[in-house]
Amino acid sequence: MLHTMSTRVESATERSAAEVNEEIRALWLRSGGTLSVEQREEYRRLVMEWATAPPQPATAA
Repeated sequence: MLHTMSTRVESATERSAAEVNEEIRALWLRSGGTLSVEQREEYRRLVMEWATAPPQPATAA
């Protein structure tokens, strides 16, 4: 049986690109500049989320 992996990022709450970027920066700081296999996977997920995120935080209506 062949399984395919979705490339679509789905998040419970929509975060702004700035918020996701902050998390990416924190990941790099925690790693000391060298990502483990698990951290690389998290980085890929975050970059995909960042690429589709709105530029500004969502505001309550």
